[in-house]
Amino acid sequence: MPTHVASPSPYAPTIGFSAAVRAGDWIHVAGTTAVDGDGAIVGGDDPAAQTREVLRKLAAALHEAGTSLDRVVRTRIYLTDAADWEPVGRAHGEAFATVRPAATMVVAGLLDPRMRVEIEAVAYAP
Repeated sequence: MPTHVASPSPYAPTIGFSAAVRAGDWIHVAGTTAVDGDGAIVGGDDPAAQTREVLRKLAAALHEAGTSLDRVVRTRIYLTDAADWEPVGRAHGEAFATVRPAATMVVAGLLDPRMRVEIEAVAYAP
């Protein structure tokens, strides 16, 4: 039976999602942004600061699911502006320097125009 980690996102009740779901040895972390519980964007308009907040939230969701960032095998990074690739990539690299998960970075529109980055992750934790 899957284990669900509740999302602090103000969008979670409307959309109907969890921050993470553990199914056996696999933990899937939902697309995570820098929005806080009150709807404010942590990091303002700074893509690196937003990324660090996203990664902090990813780590917290993984911790609640019984694992950590060092077990991440896959990330998907969504940017609203291709020009943000380097500061976002550097912040991602800080968190995953030794882990080096398979990663994809794409440009897409996000739910809130203040959001510069969204990241989802998959971890393997037997």
